[in-house]
Amino acid sequence: MNHMSVVVQQLRREREHVHQQLDRIDAALAALGSNSNGASSTLSADGRRAISLAQKARWAKAKGHAPKPKRTISAAGRRRIAAAQRARWARVKRAA
Repeated sequence: MNHMSVVVQQLRREREHVHQQLDRIDAALAALGSNSNGASSTLSADGRRAISLAQKARWAKAKGHAPKPKRTISAAGRRRIAAAQRARWARVKRAA
């Protein structure tokens, strides 16, 4: 029994020693802060918004939901189509 009490005392001393070391480590971390280089780790609202929009665009592109660009036709192209359609109707009317 005497031997067990010596072991328990040693364990308690060791626990106290480790507890003191942890207190010193905690104090050192508190003195340094979470960021040791002193730089701010926060982003502005504009920065967060830009990152958010860029990420949403990447996801949309990866999932195939990217908005399709609006296609427009030039005035010359429209005139060619209209002329071709008039020619088709003229052929139909002549054939009838």
